[in-house]
Parts: sequence; C-alpha cells; structure tokens
Amino acid sequence: MPTVHFLNVGAGDAIIIEHGSNHATMIDICSGNLVEKRTESLASLLEESLKGNFQMCDKPTNPISYLKKIGRTSLFRFILSHPDMDHLNGFKALREQIGFANFWDSGVRREKPEFGEGSPYSEDDWDEYVAVRDGNRQGITVVTPKAGASFQFANKKEDGSAGGDGLYIASPDQARVDEVNENADLNGGSYIIAYHTAGGRIIFPGDAHDHGWEHATTHYPNYVNDCSILIAPHHGRDSDRSFDFLDKIKPKLALFGCAPSQHLAYGAFSSRNIPIITNNQAGNVILDADNHGIDVYVENLSFAFKHQGFDQSKQKHGCYYIGCVPNPNQS
Repeated sequence: MPTVHFLNVGAGDAIIIEHGSNHATMIDICSGNLVEKRTESLASLLEESLKGNFQMCDKPTNPISYLKKIGRTSLFRFILSHPDMDHLNGFKALREQIGFANFWDSGVRREKPEFGEGSPYSEDDWDEYVAVRDGNRQGITVVTPKAGASFQFANKKEDGSAGGDGLYIASPDQARVDEVNENADLNGGSYIIAYHTAGGRIIFPGDAHDHGWEHATTHYPNYVNDCSILIAPHHGRDSDRSFDFLDKIKPKLALFGCAPSQHLAYGAFSSRNIPIITNNQAGNVILDADNHGIDVYVENLSFAFKHQGFDQSKQKHGCYYIGCVPNPNQS
C-alpha cells in the first residue's frame, strides 16, 4: 500500500513516499541535524491540548531518525523542490547515513547563502548539495526532469507503459527555470509534483508561487486538478500570493507545515471549505492510499481524540487513525 509521511520538521519541509514498487522517495529535508529531545508524557500532551495549543511544532522530528525507525535504510530518489536551506537542512547526514540512488535537480540555481554566526543552517549541507548536484558523488545519478517529463520509474514501468511510481511534474518548465535563474526568484521555480495513487492525487508543491500554479493548472490539469490532498505551498504561509489555483485543483484536505499562525493562509482555505490539518496540531501525518481513498493518521493522540473517525486500535508508526479522504473517482 503506498504511504506518504508528512513530517513535522519545524520551519521547513520533509516528505517521505513509500511507493507500491517498494521504492522510497524523499522530497526535501529539514531538521536532519536535529538532536531530538521528545520525552513528553501523554499526560503533559493532553494538558497542552486542553489549553487550546497543541504546540507540536516545538517537538520536531529528525527525518533521518524517522527513516531508520520505519526500516528504510536507503532511498531510491531524493527530490529537491528548490535550493533553499529549509529544504536542505540535514542533506549531508542524509546522504551519508541513508543514501539515495537518484537526485532530481530542476536546474534552479542561487548564490551560496551566508553561513555566519547565528545561522540555523550548516554550510556542510550546502556544499554536499553542490557536490551531488554537480555529479561528484559516486553512485548517485542526477536527473533534471521538467514539467511534463515522462520517464522510467517516475511515471513509466520498465516496459514503457504508464505507471511506475506515479510521480508527475507540473512545473517548472525550462523557460521558467531560465527566468528564475535570471531573476533569483527561487520560489517561482519550485517543483510542483503530483503523486497519483489508487486513492487519489496528492500534490507536493514545495514553495511554488503564482507562475508555477498558473503553468500547472493551464498545461497539466490532468496532473493536479481535483486532487485529494494538497501539501500547502510554502508551509501554508500567505506569502502575498493568489490562491485562485485552489478553485481548480480543489483539494479535499490541506496539510500545513510550521509557521507563525499570523502568517498562515487559513482564510484562503476556510473560505473554500477546505479542511486543514497543521503540523502544530498533528505532529507527523501519515497517509495510506488504497482504492477506497486515503486514510489519515496523526502523531498527536490528543488531537486525534477530537476527531469523529478516531480509532485508537488503528495505528501506524506511532500515529493514530482519524478518518479517510474518499476516492474522488468513486461514487
């Protein structure tokens, strides 16, 4: 059964996909250098929930430790949505401790960031990214797919028929990459990737901004429209952007990352009656796809307990079942 792990990694992104092929994909990484200190008792978590703030963003997960916990000792591919450091935090440790056979590079470029005193990021992660990107790490194949790319394993089987791991790129195209590299508009060149499962489509947009969504919904509506679940772009931040794309892709559920609540675009989603789950409420979120739809599990028991569909007997990797997003292709 295909499974997606939307990890609570603080102010950044880290997503793991376990495909039906048994390949594992990771999209972005954050908190990979984190030393976890998660010793809260159930009683203390319940007490926090009664105060109205679940505060799970204060208890981030190290995605490398998480991979080891779920028994993943290697990755088939790592996809970098775009080269911002909150999507590369822990990249060197990931490559050394877990490893990956393939690296997806959109072609978006930026100048090396500053890593002075007080920076929350490691220069080693940037240098490792450049080494991998430039083909200087043995055993890693670098591929540079753009919007509409159709190729083996991503969305084709070994015999050339459609399927593979169900990954479809809706943005950027080469023209947009060239424009982004000229104007240093990183978010404008973020990958928008649609994962097609038997239970519905799940969209991973990194920090995609208006141009990316316009391209995706205009040229690849069959990839992104009428999706089941959207990982909200830019962690759910408002980001002075248009949310008209929501009227086309019509997600049945949106997942927000960690950001100050005053910066989150709650209104754009609630005005369209799109339910929201945040990492701050749920902690890690696990999605299991099957023909009937996509089952949703959350780490935070006190948050799970508030849902009508909560079933404590149904657990997965420390997360609790709270309900199902029905398959939109089934009546």
